Amino acid sequence: MDITQFETGLYGQLRHAAGSQWQEYVNHPFVRQLAAGTLPQAAFRQYLIQDYLFLLHFARAYGLLVSKLHTLPEMRSATASLNAIIAELPLHLAYCASWGLQESDIAAQPEAPETMNYTRYVLDTGHRGDALDLLAALLPCVAGYAEIGLGLLNSPETRLDNNPYASWILNYGDPQYLAGVRAAMALLETTGQQRGAQSRMPELSTIFTTATRLESAFWQMGLNAVDTAR
Repeated sequence: MDITQFETGLYGQLRHAAGSQWQEYVNHPFVRQLAAGTLPQAAFRQYLIQDYLFLLHFARAYGLLVSKLHTLPEMRSATASLNAIIAELPLHLAYCASWGLQESDIAAQPEAPETMNYTRYVLDTGHRGDALDLLAALLPCVAGYAEIGLGLLNSPETRLDNNPYASWILNYGDPQYLAGVRAAMALLETTGQQRGAQSRMPELSTIFTTATRLESAFWQMGLNAVDTAR
């Protein structure tokens, strides 16, 4: 997947409209420290815990999306994304275990305010609006992580050798993940054509940009955990 693909179509319009909020998300200090291998491990562990809790609600959001789509191809596409998230959960737990975090440790943790704010915003958007509204709330995470992963893999400032976060970076440049991202962007495009996206751009941009801002807050939550521990 070429990184320029993120600049085209309806997704590209929404991404462009997010402006500085988008750049703050994909170039957040948390991301830059991941690339350099300098991110405090306490920050990453906090992120891993909350990301698992986040994924549980993200799966619910995709289940809601399936119920809001009208054609079998659309429903299959959203169901494939839902199944991918469900399949990722045990893999995420195995990865957490490599960082000394057992499932019981994660289950015992409360959701951080940033996790609650983000996931409930996505779900509320889906309940209030239609499939297009919900996709606008979902795509900053789905496609944003791919853009971040590819950007880091192509950046001369990224260090993979002896970087404890190398496998995380490589995961979001993985061909299988990128194939899912292309499918999600195609679903956004198709749904937008069916549901009059161009006449709804102000509302869709607000949803997309708000979700982007909540993504940045999610990164910052990890960094804040280090400051709190001091």
